Amino acid sequence: MKSTADKREREKRMVSEMIALYCRKKHHTKTGLCPECAELEAYARMRSDKCPFMETKTFCSNCKVHCYKPVMREKIREVMRFSGPRMLFSHPVMAISHVIESKKEKKRLDESR
Repeated sequence: MKSTADKREREKRMVSEMIALYCRKKHHTKTGLCPECAELEAYARMRSDKCPFMETKTFCSNCKVHCYKPVMREKIREVMRFSGPRMLFSHPVMAISHVIESKKEKKRLDESR
C-alpha cells in the first residue's frame, strides 16, 4: 500500500504534466506555463495538499466531494479532456497507470455502495 504522501505527490505530478501539455499545445508556450495555467496548477496542487480524503481515494475524479471552485473546476475539466488522451503519446507509462488506478478505484467505490 502506498503512503498518503506518495499518493499526493503522484496526483500532483500527474496534474502538473497534464496542465503543462495543455499549455504547450493550446497557449503555445515554449518553456514553463502561461500565467493562467500557472495559476491553475498552483490551485490544483494546493487543493491536493489540503485534501482530507487522500487516504481513501486515488484521484480527484474519483472523489465524492468536489472542492474546486466552479471556475477552476471547469478549467481543470477542460485541461483533462484535452490532455488525457494526449498523455499516451508524451507520458505513456504514467497515462496507462493513471487509467488502471482510476478504473480499479471506481470499481472499488461502486462495490462499496
